[in-house]
Amino acid sequence: MATTKLSPLSPVRPDDKRRAPAASVLLKVQDSSAAEAYEQYLRLPELSRLWKGACCPGWTDEGLVKPALQALEITFRFVSVALSDPRGYASRRELARRLESLAAREVEVVAALCEGDRGAPLAELSASEGVLPRERSASEVWQLPGSAAAVVCHVSEASLLPRLAAWDKSETLAAKIKYAIESQMQGCAFSLGLGEPNLAGKPVLEYDRVVQPHELHALKPRVAPEPKTGYRNRENEALFTIHQILESWLCAASQLLTRLNKRIEAKDWEAAASDCWILERIWKLLADIEDLHLLMDPDDFLRLKSQLAIRSAPDGTDASFCFRTRALLHAANATRDIKKLVPWVIGVEADPNGGPRVQEAAMRLYHGRRRGEGEDAGKIELLQAFQAVEAAVRRFFFAYRQVVAAVCGTAEASGNRALFVPAEGMDPLSQMFLEPPYFPSLDAAKTFLADYWVQHMAAASVPSGRS
Repeated sequence: MATTKLSPLSPVRPDDKRRAPAASVLLKVQDSSAAEAYEQYLRLPELSRLWKGACCPGWTDEGLVKPALQALEITFRFVSVALSDPRGYASRRELARRLESLAAREVEVVAALCEGDRGAPLAELSASEGVLPRERSASEVWQLPGSAAAVVCHVSEASLLPRLAAWDKSETLAAKIKYAIESQMQGCAFSLGLGEPNLAGKPVLEYDRVVQPHELHALKPRVAPEPKTGYRNRENEALFTIHQILESWLCAASQLLTRLNKRIEAKDWEAAASDCWILERIWKLLADIEDLHLLMDPDDFLRLKSQLAIRSAPDGTDASFCFRTRALLHAANATRDIKKLVPWVIGVEADPNGGPRVQEAAMRLYHGRRRGEGEDAGKIELLQAFQAVEAAVRRFFFAYRQVVAAVCGTAEASGNRALFVPAEGMDPLSQMFLEPPYFPSLDAAKTFLADYWVQHMAAASVPSGRS
């Protein structure tokens, strides 16, 4: 396939030997005992068994969709916790708004994961011929538009969302979430079965079988009231629930990264690009989850923080609470390792001497007359998604630093260490902002391509200026 040659004005030169960029920081747990305490506090071993337990052997994407749905269900529990908080100084109204927004974003990502999924366990609406079974008291009878036949829509009996819809404090919030489910699931072959209108009469997911809400909600914090005062810190359940939601989405991100790598190896560029854009949304979702810490009461949270011994090490090696979660560090490292797949996507081998071979191939791909066609279909979108994911990861860690500073104080976040501490002496969170781009060849290709168009437009404007 013929492609347009770049102008000689482009500053790419044969002798342009780029120096190898500095190695990226490998994020790892600095204190295994602190990580173990974190996991035991959140009851992660028990929660991970719910993520990994297979209920449908023929469902390929069960390991990906299940933790996402469980994160959504835990969000419903957080709504109940927030609205039943008796403290007069609790930020119930704003927290309810944020949880409504978070649930809507989670539903959006769940719908993206479920598009094209044909293996999920479903309950057909017409299976019971409009008869309500006695053991399914949560079922509802519907009549499809333009049809005289009645069908039965099964509603989850164990999920908290139908119960929130029946509670006067959360009725409006639950209704908005149901309408979000109805709206976002329109592109899927099924609906979730959480009481949403389901106007299309689609089959519904066997939600209780997949999510196991009873077992999920049984995993609550074990911390007892203080022995001397009997004080029960309400922020304990909030902190616990926030991080269970976070860990569930990290499990989904890990499974999505595995599927992304398989699709890239199979050269299914368009499907891989779709997964990559979903991954970007998950990283943005993780930032939204961390932002919930901003609404925690300062006095109660810092009292809980002291009780749980959540603090950074004196030498700064364990800079933040995020470095106790192995799942987050694994997802961050795996996301940054996508850079190794760029030569495979472009179709060239990386120059071991650091030459601009990958960069020039990327420029030809971006500049080709028939880009996006034939074997290149989906490649540009995938490369764009790579860099979008990089931006989302950096944004997450930068926002995390600001959240730690706002909730725990600037000293805890080690906010200004990067200004006067050598790179090798910095904590990992600070080093992340000084490391080179994840995709230097794509960055250079766009830089030189932009320079080419600047010079091309300047040359084109000269005759018109003289005339």
